[in-house]
Amino acid sequence: MTLRVVVSPPSPSGGRRVRVDGTILGLAYGLGDLVEFLRRAGLEGVDEVEVARSPLVDWRGGGPDVWVGPEA
Repeated sequence: MTLRVVVSPPSPSGGRRVRVDGTILGLAYGLGDLVEFLRRAGLEGVDEVEVARSPLVDWRGGGPDVWVGPEA
């Protein structure tokens, strides 16, 4: 199964909205949250390293190491 994952830029609170195939799954505050969202969406067996490097994830407003909003 191939999912299109979009991680939005950090909000002022530090969370990043996560969408999978256009559906908002929630607000992630770190890679662990993103992994859990993907697991719930049916992508089993991925870990934080795989998610951070995956070409399936479109990181907007910063890569997998950016979780703090610009005003923090």
